Amino acid sequence: MEKVRTSRGGGDKVGGDGDGDGDGSRHRRQQEKEKEREQGQELIRLSLVKRKKDFKHMERIGGGGGSTSSKASSSTTGSSPPPSSRGSSTASWISRTEEGVDCSELFFFTERTYSEPKKWMRGKGRVTIQFGCCYNYAKDNNGNLPGIMRDEEVDPMPPILKTMIKRMVAWHVLPPTCVPNSCIINIYDEDDCIPPHIDHHDFVRPFCTVSFLSQCNILFGTHIKVVSPGVFAAPTSIPLPVGSVLVLNGNGADVAKHCVPAVPTKRISITFRKMEDRKLPYRFIPDPELQNLRPLRYPPMPAPVNELVSSRAQPRPVSTPLAQAQPASTPPPRAEPREEQSSEGKKWTRDSPFSSEDFPPLGSLSSARKSQQNKPHRPARR
Repeated sequence: MEKVRTSRGGGDKVGGDGDGDGDGSRHRRQQEKEKEREQGQELIRLSLVKRKKDFKHMERIGGGGGSTSSKASSSTTGSSPPPSSRGSSTASWISRTEEGVDCSELFFFTERTYSEPKKWMRGKGRVTIQFGCCYNYAKDNNGNLPGIMRDEEVDPMPPILKTMIKRMVAWHVLPPTCVPNSCIINIYDEDDCIPPHIDHHDFVRPFCTVSFLSQCNILFGTHIKVVSPGVFAAPTSIPLPVGSVLVLNGNGADVAKHCVPAVPTKRISITFRKMEDRKLPYRFIPDPELQNLRPLRYPPMPAPVNELVSSRAQPRPVSTPLAQAQPASTPPPRAEPREEQSSEGKKWTRDSPFSSEDFPPLGSLSSARKSQQNKPHRPARR
Protein backbone atom coordinates (compact mmCIF):
# COMPACT_ATOMS: atom_id res chain seq x y z
CA MET A 1 0.00 0.00 0.00
CA GLU A 2 1.14 3.56 -0.61
CA LYS A 3 -0.12 7.05 0.17
CA VAL A 4 -0.86 9.24 -2.82
CA ARG A 5 -1.50 12.94 -2.41
CA THR A 6 -4.35 14.23 -4.54
CA SER A 7 -3.77 17.23 -6.79
CA ARG A 8 -6.63 19.21 -5.26
CA GLY A 9 -5.09 19.22 -1.83
CA GLY A 10 -7.96 17.36 -0.28
CA GLY A 11 -5.66 15.33 1.95
CA ASP A 12 -3.94 12.06 1.44
CA LYS A 13 -5.53 9.24 -0.61
CA VAL A 14 -4.66 5.75 0.45
CA GLY A 15 -4.71 3.31 -2.43
CA GLY A 16 -2.99 0.34 -4.00
CA ASP A 17 -1.98 -0.87 -7.39
CA GLY A 18 -5.57 -1.65 -8.28
CA ASP A 19 -5.00 -1.23 -11.98
CA GLY A 20 -2.12 -3.70 -11.82
CA ASP A 21 -4.26 -6.26 -10.00
CA GLY A 22 -6.99 -5.83 -12.58
CA ASP A 23 -4.57 -6.35 -15.46
CA GLY A 24 -3.11 -9.40 -13.73
CA SER A 25 -6.50 -10.99 -13.09
CA ARG A 26 -7.58 -10.33 -16.68
CA HIS A 27 -4.37 -11.93 -17.88
CA ARG A 28 -4.94 -14.97 -15.68
CA ARG A 29 -8.53 -15.33 -16.89
CA GLN A 30 -7.33 -15.05 -20.47
CA GLN A 31 -4.73 -17.76 -19.85
CA GLU A 32 -7.35 -20.04 -18.26
CA LYS A 33 -9.68 -19.55 -21.22
CA GLU A 34 -6.86 -20.27 -23.64
CA LYS A 35 -5.97 -23.43 -21.70
CA GLU A 36 -9.61 -24.58 -21.72
CA ARG A 37 -9.81 -23.92 -25.45
CA GLU A 38 -6.65 -25.97 -26.10
CA GLN A 39 -7.97 -28.81 -23.93
CA GLY A 40 -11.23 -28.76 -25.88
CA GLN A 41 -9.34 -28.94 -29.17
CA GLU A 42 -7.25 -31.86 -27.89
CA LEU A 43 -10.41 -33.72 -26.88
CA ILE A 44 -11.77 -33.16 -30.39
CA ARG A 45 -8.55 -34.54 -31.87
CA LEU A 46 -8.71 -37.49 -29.49
CA SER A 47 -12.22 -38.29 -30.72
CA LEU A 48 -10.97 -38.30 -34.33
CA VAL A 49 -8.25 -40.90 -33.72
CA LYS A 50 -9.26 -44.19 -35.32
CA ARG A 51 -7.88 -47.37 -33.84
CA LYS A 52 -7.39 -50.89 -35.08
CA LYS A 53 -6.03 -53.02 -32.26
CA ASP A 54 -4.42 -56.39 -32.10
CA PHE A 55 -3.42 -57.44 -35.59
CA LYS A 56 -2.97 -61.15 -34.96
CA HIS A 57 -1.05 -63.79 -36.85
CA MET A 58 -0.38 -67.33 -35.64
CA GLU A 59 2.86 -68.89 -36.84
CA ARG A 60 4.58 -72.19 -36.04
CA ILE A 61 8.07 -71.76 -34.64
CA GLY A 62 10.95 -74.17 -34.00
CA GLY A 63 11.01 -77.83 -34.88
CA GLY A 64 8.21 -78.83 -32.49
CA GLY A 65 4.55 -78.10 -32.50
CA GLY A 66 4.82 -74.74 -30.77
CA SER A 67 3.34 -71.59 -32.22
CA THR A 68 3.49 -67.91 -31.48
CA SER A 69 1.02 -65.10 -31.92
CA SER A 70 2.34 -61.80 -33.23
CA LYS A 71 0.33 -58.78 -32.20
CA ALA A 72 0.47 -55.12 -33.15
CA SER A 73 -1.89 -52.19 -32.88
CA SER A 74 -2.36 -49.18 -35.08
CA SER A 75 -3.85 -45.74 -34.60
CA THR A 76 -4.50 -43.44 -37.52
CA THR A 77 -5.59 -39.88 -38.26
CA GLY A 78 -4.00 -36.80 -36.79
CA SER A 79 -1.01 -38.37 -35.13
CA SER A 80 1.38 -35.66 -36.31
CA PRO A 81 1.02 -31.89 -36.08
CA PRO A 82 -0.33 -30.18 -39.20
CA PRO A 83 2.16 -28.83 -41.75
CA SER A 84 1.42 -25.26 -40.64
CA SER A 85 2.90 -26.00 -37.22
CA ARG A 86 6.22 -27.29 -38.52
CA GLY A 87 8.82 -24.99 -37.07
CA SER A 88 12.05 -26.90 -36.48
CA SER A 89 14.92 -27.54 -38.85
CA THR A 90 14.01 -31.23 -38.94
CA ALA A 91 10.43 -30.47 -39.92
CA SER A 92 11.67 -28.05 -42.56
CA TRP A 93 14.01 -30.77 -43.80
CA ILE A 94 11.00 -33.09 -44.17
CA SER A 95 9.04 -30.40 -45.98
CA ARG A 96 11.91 -29.78 -48.41
CA THR A 97 12.28 -33.54 -48.91
CA GLU A 98 8.64 -33.62 -50.00
CA GLU A 99 9.59 -31.11 -52.69
CA GLY A 100 12.46 -33.30 -53.87
CA VAL A 101 15.21 -30.95 -52.67
CA ASP A 102 18.56 -32.37 -51.48
CA CYS A 103 18.90 -30.80 -48.04
CA SER A 104 22.00 -32.58 -46.80
CA GLU A 105 23.94 -29.28 -46.73
CA LEU A 106 21.10 -26.92 -45.78
CA PHE A 107 20.84 -27.90 -42.11
CA PHE A 108 23.51 -28.43 -39.50
CA PHE A 109 23.50 -31.62 -37.44
CA THR A 110 26.17 -33.08 -35.21
CA GLU A 111 28.37 -35.71 -36.84
CA ARG A 112 26.49 -38.83 -35.68
CA THR A 113 22.99 -37.32 -35.96
CA TYR A 114 22.83 -37.34 -39.77
CA SER A 115 23.82 -40.38 -41.80
CA GLU A 116 23.66 -40.83 -45.56
CA PRO A 117 25.38 -44.01 -46.74
CA LYS A 118 26.49 -44.35 -50.33
CA LYS A 119 23.87 -45.90 -52.58
CA TRP A 120 25.80 -48.81 -53.99
CA MET A 121 22.86 -51.08 -54.85
CA ARG A 122 19.08 -51.24 -54.92
CA GLY A 123 17.61 -51.09 -51.42
CA LYS A 124 20.73 -49.61 -49.83
CA GLY A 125 21.40 -46.05 -48.80
CA ARG A 126 18.40 -44.61 -46.96
CA VAL A 127 19.08 -41.42 -45.00
CA THR A 128 18.72 -41.51 -41.20
CA ILE A 129 18.53 -38.75 -38.58
CA GLN A 130 18.89 -39.81 -34.94
CA PHE A 131 17.92 -37.85 -31.84
CA GLY A 132 18.48 -38.74 -28.21
CA CYS A 133 21.06 -41.45 -28.81
CA CYS A 134 23.39 -42.83 -31.44
CA TYR A 135 22.40 -46.35 -32.46
CA ASN A 136 24.87 -48.59 -34.25
CA TYR A 137 23.06 -50.91 -36.68
CA ALA A 138 25.92 -53.34 -37.27
CA LYS A 139 29.43 -54.01 -36.09
CA ASP A 140 31.55 -51.16 -37.37
CA ASN A 141 35.22 -50.90 -38.33
CA ASN A 142 36.13 -49.98 -34.77
CA GLY A 143 34.66 -53.18 -33.39
CA ASN A 144 31.57 -51.52 -31.85
CA LEU A 145 28.70 -53.99 -31.62
CA PRO A 146 25.10 -53.19 -32.59
CA GLY A 147 23.28 -51.16 -29.97
CA ILE A 148 23.32 -47.75 -28.31
CA MET A 149 26.74 -46.12 -28.38
CA ARG A 150 26.83 -44.54 -24.93
CA ASP A 151 29.92 -42.41 -25.53
CA GLU A 152 28.60 -40.80 -28.73
CA GLU A 153 26.56 -37.60 -28.83
CA VAL A 154 23.69 -36.66 -31.13
CA ASP A 155 21.32 -33.72 -31.23
CA PRO A 156 18.52 -33.53 -28.63
CA MET A 157 14.90 -34.09 -29.55
CA PRO A 158 13.54 -31.08 -31.51
CA PRO A 159 10.32 -29.39 -30.30
CA ILE A 160 8.14 -30.71 -33.13
CA LEU A 161 8.97 -34.32 -32.21
CA LYS A 162 8.36 -33.67 -28.51
CA THR A 163 4.92 -32.34 -29.44
CA MET A 164 4.21 -35.59 -31.29
CA ILE A 165 5.27 -37.62 -28.24
CA LYS A 166 3.03 -35.57 -25.94
CA ARG A 167 0.07 -36.10 -28.22
CA MET A 168 0.61 -39.83 -28.60
CA VAL A 169 0.63 -40.21 -24.82
CA ALA A 170 -2.35 -37.87 -24.40
CA TRP A 171 -4.32 -39.74 -27.07
CA HIS A 172 -3.72 -43.18 -25.46
CA VAL A 173 -1.49 -44.34 -28.32
CA LEU A 174 1.53 -44.86 -26.05
CA PRO A 175 1.39 -45.65 -22.32
CA PRO A 176 2.66 -43.00 -19.88
CA THR A 177 5.01 -45.64 -18.44
CA CYS A 178 6.94 -45.83 -21.73
CA VAL A 179 7.48 -42.26 -22.92
CA PRO A 180 10.05 -42.21 -25.76
CA ASN A 181 13.30 -40.34 -25.19
CA SER A 182 14.90 -41.12 -28.56
CA CYS A 183 13.84 -41.38 -32.16
CA ILE A 184 15.15 -42.06 -35.62
CA ILE A 185 13.89 -40.56 -38.86
CA ASN A 186 14.17 -42.78 -41.93
CA ILE A 187 14.03 -41.02 -45.30
CA TYR A 188 13.34 -43.43 -48.14
CA ASP A 189 13.99 -42.68 -51.74
CA GLU A 190 12.57 -44.87 -54.48
CA ASP A 191 13.65 -48.53 -54.05
CA ASP A 192 14.98 -47.99 -50.51
CA CYS A 193 14.06 -50.60 -47.92
CA ILE A 194 14.70 -51.89 -44.39
CA PRO A 195 15.88 -55.52 -44.20
CA PRO A 196 14.34 -58.07 -41.79
CA HIS A 197 15.31 -57.39 -38.17
CA ILE A 198 14.17 -57.29 -34.54
CA ASP A 199 14.66 -53.97 -32.76
CA HIS A 200 17.53 -54.10 -30.28
CA HIS A 201 16.64 -54.69 -26.63
CA ASP A 202 18.55 -51.58 -25.64
CA PHE A 203 15.09 -50.12 -26.26
CA VAL A 204 12.10 -51.06 -24.11
CA ARG A 205 8.72 -52.10 -25.42
CA PRO A 206 6.38 -50.85 -26.77
CA PHE A 207 7.75 -48.60 -29.48
CA CYS A 208 6.01 -47.02 -32.45
CA THR A 209 6.49 -45.85 -36.02
CA VAL A 210 4.74 -42.88 -37.68
CA SER A 211 4.41 -42.85 -41.49
CA PHE A 212 4.53 -39.86 -43.86
CA LEU A 213 4.42 -38.99 -47.58
CA SER A 214 3.25 -42.34 -48.96
CA GLN A 215 1.70 -45.64 -47.88
CA CYS A 216 3.59 -48.91 -47.81
CA ASN A 217 3.39 -52.34 -46.17
CA ILE A 218 5.42 -53.66 -43.29
CA LEU A 219 6.08 -57.43 -43.32
CA PHE A 220 6.18 -59.73 -40.29
CA GLY A 221 7.36 -63.28 -39.65
CA THR A 222 9.78 -65.35 -37.61
CA HIS A 223 11.35 -66.39 -40.90
CA ILE A 224 11.43 -63.81 -43.69
CA LYS A 225 13.07 -64.84 -46.95
CA VAL A 226 15.19 -62.41 -48.93
CA VAL A 227 14.12 -63.06 -52.52
CA SER A 228 16.25 -60.35 -54.09
CA PRO A 229 17.55 -56.89 -53.09
CA GLY A 230 14.55 -55.06 -51.60
CA VAL A 231 12.18 -57.99 -52.17
CA PHE A 232 11.12 -60.15 -49.20
CA ALA A 233 8.69 -63.02 -48.66
CA ALA A 234 6.96 -63.00 -45.26
CA PRO A 235 3.93 -64.77 -43.76
CA THR A 236 1.90 -61.59 -43.16
CA SER A 237 1.89 -57.84 -43.69
CA ILE A 238 0.22 -54.72 -42.29
CA PRO A 239 -0.50 -51.55 -44.29
CA LEU A 240 0.97 -48.28 -43.05
CA PRO A 241 -1.24 -45.41 -44.26
CA VAL A 242 0.01 -41.83 -44.24
CA GLY A 243 -0.39 -40.40 -40.75
CA SER A 244 -0.71 -43.79 -39.07
CA VAL A 245 1.07 -44.92 -35.91
CA LEU A 246 2.06 -48.57 -35.66
CA VAL A 247 2.71 -49.75 -32.07
CA LEU A 248 4.77 -52.92 -31.58
CA ASN A 249 4.81 -54.92 -28.37
CA GLY A 250 5.04 -58.52 -27.15
CA ASN A 251 5.78 -61.21 -29.74
CA GLY A 252 5.29 -58.70 -32.54
CA ALA A 253 8.37 -56.86 -31.26
CA ASP A 254 10.43 -59.64 -29.66
CA VAL A 255 9.85 -62.83 -31.67
CA ALA A 256 8.66 -61.85 -35.15
CA LYS A 257 11.03 -59.98 -37.43
CA HIS A 258 9.75 -57.07 -39.49
CA CYS A 259 10.93 -55.32 -42.62
CA VAL A 260 9.88 -52.77 -45.21
CA PRO A 261 10.32 -53.85 -48.85
CA ALA A 262 11.57 -51.47 -51.51
CA VAL A 263 9.22 -48.50 -51.62
CA PRO A 264 7.89 -47.32 -55.00
CA THR A 265 8.13 -43.61 -54.07
CA LYS A 266 9.48 -41.26 -51.44
CA ARG A 267 8.55 -42.09 -47.86
CA ILE A 268 9.46 -40.88 -44.38
CA SER A 269 8.98 -42.78 -41.13
CA ILE A 270 9.75 -41.70 -37.57
CA THR A 271 10.33 -44.43 -34.98
CA PHE A 272 10.01 -43.38 -31.34
CA ARG A 273 11.63 -45.56 -28.66
CA LYS A 274 12.49 -45.38 -24.98
CA MET A 275 16.03 -46.35 -24.00
CA GLU A 276 16.79 -48.80 -21.22
CA ASP A 277 17.97 -46.91 -18.16
CA ARG A 278 21.19 -48.91 -18.02
CA LYS A 279 21.90 -48.08 -21.68
CA LEU A 280 21.44 -44.31 -21.53
CA PRO A 281 24.27 -42.29 -23.07
CA TYR A 282 26.76 -41.06 -20.50
CA ARG A 283 25.94 -37.39 -21.10
CA PHE A 284 22.20 -37.90 -21.54
CA ILE A 285 19.96 -35.38 -19.73
CA PRO A 286 16.21 -36.19 -19.40
CA ASP A 287 13.98 -33.64 -21.07
CA PRO A 288 11.71 -31.87 -18.52
CA GLU A 289 8.96 -31.51 -21.14
CA LEU A 290 8.65 -35.29 -21.43
CA GLN A 291 8.34 -35.98 -17.72
CA ASN A 292 5.06 -36.87 -15.95
CA LEU A 293 2.99 -37.05 -19.13
CA ARG A 294 -0.56 -38.30 -18.65
CA PRO A 295 -3.26 -39.41 -21.11
CA LEU A 296 -6.36 -37.31 -21.55
CA ARG A 297 -9.51 -38.48 -19.85
CA TYR A 298 -12.17 -39.52 -22.31
CA PRO A 299 -15.21 -37.23 -22.11
CA PRO A 300 -18.12 -38.73 -20.12
CA MET A 301 -21.02 -40.29 -21.96
CA PRO A 302 -24.20 -38.18 -22.29
CA ALA A 303 -26.63 -38.46 -19.40
CA PRO A 304 -29.34 -40.42 -21.29
CA VAL A 305 -26.77 -43.05 -22.24
CA ASN A 306 -25.61 -43.31 -18.62
CA GLU A 307 -29.18 -43.79 -17.45
CA LEU A 308 -29.75 -46.44 -20.10
CA VAL A 309 -26.60 -48.32 -19.11
CA SER A 310 -27.44 -48.16 -15.39
CA SER A 311 -30.99 -49.34 -16.02
CA ARG A 312 -29.68 -52.32 -17.97
CA ALA A 313 -27.12 -53.10 -15.29
CA GLN A 314 -29.76 -53.18 -12.51
CA PRO A 315 -32.82 -55.29 -13.43
CA ARG A 316 -36.14 -53.79 -12.48
CA PRO A 317 -38.63 -55.82 -10.44
CA VAL A 318 -41.30 -57.40 -12.60
CA SER A 319 -44.89 -57.29 -11.45
CA THR A 320 -46.74 -60.45 -12.39
CA PRO A 321 -50.21 -61.64 -11.34
CA LEU A 322 -48.59 -64.32 -9.24
CA ALA A 323 -46.38 -61.80 -7.44
CA GLN A 324 -49.37 -59.53 -6.72
CA ALA A 325 -51.28 -62.41 -5.22
CA GLN A 326 -48.56 -63.17 -2.65
CA PRO A 327 -49.36 -62.04 0.92
CA ALA A 328 -47.36 -59.18 2.44
CA SER A 329 -45.73 -61.46 4.98
CA THR A 330 -44.03 -63.52 2.28
CA PRO A 331 -40.25 -62.96 2.54
CA PRO A 332 -38.49 -61.61 -0.55
CA PRO A 333 -36.76 -64.13 -2.81
CA ARG A 334 -33.15 -65.01 -2.07
CA ALA A 335 -30.49 -62.85 -3.77
CA GLU A 336 -28.28 -65.73 -4.84
CA PRO A 337 -29.05 -67.60 -8.07
CA ARG A 338 -31.35 -70.58 -7.57
CA GLU A 339 -32.29 -73.10 -10.15
CA GLU A 340 -35.89 -74.23 -10.48
CA GLN A 341 -37.76 -76.52 -12.75
CA SER A 342 -40.21 -75.10 -15.27
CA SER A 343 -43.31 -76.80 -16.59
CA GLU A 344 -41.35 -77.84 -19.67
CA GLY A 345 -38.59 -79.50 -17.65
CA LYS A 346 -36.01 -76.72 -18.37
CA LYS A 347 -34.03 -74.98 -15.64
CA TRP A 348 -34.01 -71.25 -15.16
CA THR A 349 -32.38 -68.92 -12.63
CA ARG A 350 -33.64 -65.92 -10.73
CA ASP A 351 -30.75 -63.81 -12.03
CA SER A 352 -33.01 -62.84 -14.90
CA PRO A 353 -35.81 -60.32 -14.25
CA PHE A 354 -38.21 -62.63 -16.09
CA SER A 355 -39.45 -66.09 -15.20
CA SER A 356 -41.09 -68.89 -17.10
CA GLU A 357 -44.53 -67.57 -16.09
CA ASP A 358 -43.89 -64.29 -17.92
CA PHE A 359 -43.29 -65.99 -21.26
CA PRO A 360 -44.86 -69.49 -21.14
CA PRO A 361 -44.61 -71.65 -24.26
CA LEU A 362 -47.47 -71.26 -26.71
CA GLY A 363 -50.35 -73.58 -25.80
CA SER A 364 -48.84 -74.27 -22.35
CA LEU A 365 -50.98 -74.45 -19.25
CA SER A 366 -48.11 -73.68 -16.92
CA SER A 367 -49.83 -70.66 -15.37
CA ALA A 368 -52.96 -72.61 -14.58
CA ARG A 369 -50.97 -75.49 -13.14
CA LYS A 370 -48.88 -73.14 -11.04
CA SER A 371 -51.99 -71.46 -9.64
CA GLN A 372 -53.41 -74.87 -8.76
CA GLN A 373 -50.16 -75.80 -7.02
CA ASN A 374 -50.29 -72.63 -4.93
CA LYS A 375 -53.76 -73.47 -3.50
CA PRO A 376 -53.76 -74.84 0.09
CA HIS A 377 -53.60 -78.60 0.20
CA ARG A 378 -56.77 -80.33 1.36
CA PRO A 379 -56.73 -83.94 2.51
CA ALA A 380 -58.73 -86.27 0.33
CA ARG A 381 -62.07 -87.46 1.70
CA ARG A 382 -62.37 -91.10 2.53
